[in-house]
Amino acid sequence: MIELLSDPAVWLGLLTLVVLEIVLGIDNLIFIAILAEKLPPRQRDKARLIGLSLALIMRLALLSIVSWLVTLTTPLFSLWGQGFSGRDLILLGGGLFLLFKATSELHERLEGVTARVSTGTAAYASFSLVVTQIVVLDAVFSLDAVITAVGMVDHLPVMMAAVVISIGIMLWASKPLTRFVNAHPTVVMLCLSFLLMIGLSLVAEGLGFHIPKGYLYGAIGFSVMIEALNQWARRNELKHEARRPLRERTAESVLRLLGGRAPGEPVLVGVGAADTAPEEAEQPAFALEERNMVSGVLTLAERTVRSVMTPRADISWVDLNDAPEAVREQLLDTPHGIFPVCRGSLDEVVGVARAKDLLGQLLRHGRIDESSGLRAPIYVPESTTAIRLIDTLRGARGQLALVSDEHGTLTGVVTPIDVLEAIAGEFPDEDETLEILQTAPDAWTVSGSADLHLLEQALQTHGLVGDDDSYTSVAGLLLARFGGLPPRDARWTHDGYDFVVTEVDAQRIRTVAVRRLPVDEPET
Repeated sequence: MIELLSDPAVWLGLLTLVVLEIVLGIDNLIFIAILAEKLPPRQRDKARLIGLSLALIMRLALLSIVSWLVTLTTPLFSLWGQGFSGRDLILLGGGLFLLFKATSELHERLEGVTARVSTGTAAYASFSLVVTQIVVLDAVFSLDAVITAVGMVDHLPVMMAAVVISIGIMLWASKPLTRFVNAHPTVVMLCLSFLLMIGLSLVAEGLGFHIPKGYLYGAIGFSVMIEALNQWARRNELKHEARRPLRERTAESVLRLLGGRAPGEPVLVGVGAADTAPEEAEQPAFALEERNMVSGVLTLAERTVRSVMTPRADISWVDLNDAPEAVREQLLDTPHGIFPVCRGSLDEVVGVARAKDLLGQLLRHGRIDESSGLRAPIYVPESTTAIRLIDTLRGARGQLALVSDEHGTLTGVVTPIDVLEAIAGEFPDEDETLEILQTAPDAWTVSGSADLHLLEQALQTHGLVGDDDSYTSVAGLLLARFGGLPPRDARWTHDGYDFVVTEVDAQRIRTVAVRRLPVDEPET
């Protein structure tokens, strides 16, 4: 024994054999990791420990009967001119078993088959069945490893030491390797592919066709390198995704679960039931209107008052400088229930009043008394979020709020109905028309003042709303895209939709025609 310890060649042989034993045991370790996943979490470590312990016992037992192992290479019988030894039969049986198990595991994962029990929880495999499968594969892999050890080293203690050291290292690495394999589905598929390749090589060895191990390990090493790059790219993608606001990622995930279309996903046009696979033709669990309402709620916190208000140009207001009769006719002809009361222009707001209160003053006193009967106006900055606006409107007791910009100029008004429209869509008054009107299955007439969030919902598209809140309407979007006021019939395409300016005056875009492009029609 002292001579063995003092011989450098023995130490070099031990180191080389340990490395080879670990390499030969990696496939065994991968298979144990995949089988252990089928057990309840509390039993996985136990199965992994038993599997590797059995591998150690088998290899030590086989090493102790080296003389018998040599006889396994002696042909027992011949078939069609090919001699078959005990080793060949073991390798052939193990290879076929490995091919069967790897193929069945691949089929289960590719088909998405998952066993379920009546309670709705996953059904786990029997512990004894999993351990039995591990023992069978241990026998095959142990035989290959022991024969390699016998062929490389002449001293039995060195062989046993190499086996013990290699199994100890694999025991130490088995848990993190198993956790990594089970946490990455693509790695599981790759490992099952390795097992198929190894099973095929075992069958070939059993039939007398020798496949150099270097070819197998070269292919496995190259595949591992490619998968490592794939995992690296995936990790960077997740890091980039994490930079997006959590609310935005959550909203997108919820909408995907509801059946919405993700950014970049193509719009399917003219696809009938006959042209669509059954799984694709299945109707979503949530209707479009329900998805739009959920989308409106999820994006409400990110929207500002500017995106939900009625713009200044569309405000109905009462001018105290007008004759009482003209004011009376205006109140009777306009369906709104509350008005800003101004003197001369919207920049001179005196107060806010209900239509019935103004009519009552006109009937009783023949004029509007600005000293009584008018409420003090409530101002909110246009940069205020819609969520904060709700708190303001809750305390306004039915009163509208006036929206002002950073310079104090009145830019619009906002009411609870405007917030509701941001969630559930338009609620036009009697003197208004729908700003987004569908005129055909794939065509819409859109007002220039239409809200981009509502238009995205109507068209089921993405990317119309600006990131910097510099515009909130269709007109603002097209002005930004064209770099100025476009002429009539100006055209812009986005995400499979064609936008054509149909009505424009010297100041703004009034109407736009939107058409969904056929799949085979190129965007311009």
